[in-house]
Formats: sequence, C-alpha cells, structure tokens
Amino acid sequence: MKIFVGRLAGTPVFDPAGDQIGRIRDVVVGPYDGRPPSVHGMVVEVQPRRRVFLPITRVRGIEAGAVVFTGRLNMRRFEQRATETLVIAQMLDLKVRVHGENMVVYDVAVEEIKPTSWRITKVAVHRGRRRREMRVVGWSEVSGFGALQNDQGAAGMLAAFESLRAADLASALHDLPGKRRIEVARALDDDRLADLLEELPPGDQIDILRSLEIERAADVLEEMGPDDAADLLHDLPDEQASRLLALMEPGEAAPVRRLLTYADDTAGGMMTSEPVILPPNATVAEALAHIRQKDLTPAVAAQVYVTRPPNETPTGRYLGVTHFQRLLRDPPSTLLGGALDPSIDPIRPELTVHEVAYYLANYNLVAAPVVDEHGRLVGAVTVDDVLDHMLPEDWRERAHRDD
Repeated sequence: MKIFVGRLAGTPVFDPAGDQIGRIRDVVVGPYDGRPPSVHGMVVEVQPRRRVFLPITRVRGIEAGAVVFTGRLNMRRFEQRATETLVIAQMLDLKVRVHGENMVVYDVAVEEIKPTSWRITKVAVHRGRRRREMRVVGWSEVSGFGALQNDQGAAGMLAAFESLRAADLASALHDLPGKRRIEVARALDDDRLADLLEELPPGDQIDILRSLEIERAADVLEEMGPDDAADLLHDLPDEQASRLLALMEPGEAAPVRRLLTYADDTAGGMMTSEPVILPPNATVAEALAHIRQKDLTPAVAAQVYVTRPPNETPTGRYLGVTHFQRLLRDPPSTLLGGALDPSIDPIRPELTVHEVAYYLANYNLVAAPVVDEHGRLVGAVTVDDVLDHMLPEDWRERAHRDD
C-alpha cells in the first residue's frame, strides 16, 4: 500500500480502545544511505499542542481518515535526531533533479515493504511553475535531496497543511527552523497569514512581520483583528509601529490607534472593537443573519449589542445586549429593542483583567460590553481575550516544551 505523506497531515490517530488521542503532523524518516529512506515513525500532536513520537512499529493500520496504533504512546516530547528528516517540514518543496531535469518535490510516498517496515518509494515532482505537469517517479530516479538550499519554497508544505485551522498551522510552523518558518509564512496570502500571526507567540510574530516588505506588513495588519494588531504593534519599537500605522488604510488604522491608548491589561486593551452591533429597530432575523457569519469567533457571535447610530465603535448611545439563545427563542420579526437583557450592565475600559474575569464568571458570560464615559459602546471583551492575558506571557511557547 502506497500513501502520500502530504495527505496524512491532520489525520486523526486512535489508540487500541478506539479513542482519538491526536493528529498526524509529520513523518520521520532515516538518513539517505543509498537506499530509499526507512520510516522511523510519525509525529503526533496531542493536547495541549504537545508533539510526541509514534514509532512505525506501533502502527497497526493506516486507512482513509485514520491511523490506529497498538501498545502505549510515550508522551515525552518529540526531539528530532541529527540523522532524521521530517518529510513535510524538510523534504517538500526541495529542488531536485530527475534524469538531469530540474524539478521541485510536491509530495513523497511511503510504502509498507513488510509488516511494520515502511520506506519512501515514490516522489511526486513538478517543474515549479506549472503543477499540471506533475509526475510520480521512483526514489532512485531523484537526486539532490541532501543538498543545502537557500530558498526551499513552501507550496508543497502549504498544500499538506491547507485544511489545518490557524492555531494548528501556527503550532506546525513554530516547530520549524526559523528560516523555514519565514519561508512558509511569506508564501501565505495576507488573510491566512493574518490568521496565523494571531495564533503565534510574540517572538514568532515579530520575526515574520519584520521579514515582510513594510507595505505588505501593513496589509497583513489590516487583515488582523484590531485587538490582535494592537497587541502586535505594542511589542514593536515605537518608530516601527508608527510607520506601519501610517501605511495602513485610515479606516483600518483608526480602531487600532484607539486600542493602543488603553493599558494592555485593562478591558480597553483586551477588547475587540468589532463586535456585532445593530440598531434597536433591527429584527431578530437580521441579528441571526449577522451572527451566522463564519469569520466570527463563537465568543463574539454569542451576543449582539444594541446601540443608537452610528453602529460602529465608538457608537451612539449604548442600549443593551441580547444573547443568541434569546434570538433563537423569539419570533424572527421581533425588534431587538424589545429583546434586551436588563440584568447585564456594561463595564468600563479601565477595568483590570482580573476584574473583567470576575465579571464574566459572576454572570456566566462569554463576552462583556465595554462602554466609555459618554455612554458609547467602544468594544467587547471575550473570554478568550481574558484567558490570553491571564495566562503567562510565554504560554504559547510553554505548550511546545516540557515543563
């Protein structure tokens, strides 16, 4: 049975009892010793973002949509040996030669030679610009895998990780060498790169942003949520942050500038300036249509804030909030002005992160409206915003290393 490794990325891994314990993130192979490299095992990501090693000898079956193993999985964090290669991270997109012709590796196939013994047998290659000319050749027909390359490219790796959520892609990239991480990040389109940056540790964010042309860096910041963009700019030198803000579209830069005026550990510094806001004469049907938007996080979509015009922050006078459960219960024609929750008071921008956490816990909420001294809605703080600020600053890095 021949399996292309790129198609394994993200495949669920099940233990002998049938419980899912993680997902495949890469395949580990041995050195190139003249023969097709043998497969040592698989890198499996288990929660919370811990990568462990699954020996190929423990793999009982690889089927469509599932990998099943026997025995017990060692939960020690995976550490790559000097003689090992990660197929997705290090082999895809390499420039090689096939019968004297320059080609690029798109994918690599592994095959079970005998029970529990797998090797690389085939390589999918293309000429680089026109992938329609892709072809599959034997390992022995390819040369150049061991050569040091300055620019490896990223198309094959991105294809393998195309279906990953931004948080999972961020986890995969964080474990790459710095140069390779930047290569892959720069190959993403602006929208996908913005989603990725929101999930990366600050150090990775800054390295990637600084690797971009400054005009593109400004474009990517425009695609980020204003709160995440403000957090990233807050970590940059003032001069660089000011230059990026000046290059952003005025309408995109304005909410980011407002957020930067608040202290980082306050409701104003944590909030998103783009919650779902509607006027009191909007209907329940209109509200439901707004919270169905797929780009909204569950926490942001859980509540609709009702204000007088204008309905962009800072809004007109804040009137109240209605929850999505209320929207599901009321008739579609009901006006939002008559569906407000009178028990929820807004909070002020200067509240500390601990005070906001107490507020959310006390009222069993996933988000809270933030209103300024003039009674205008300026944003909303969600529970994930609070968690980001209450966890240690390096919590994303800690998820990738042993305590």
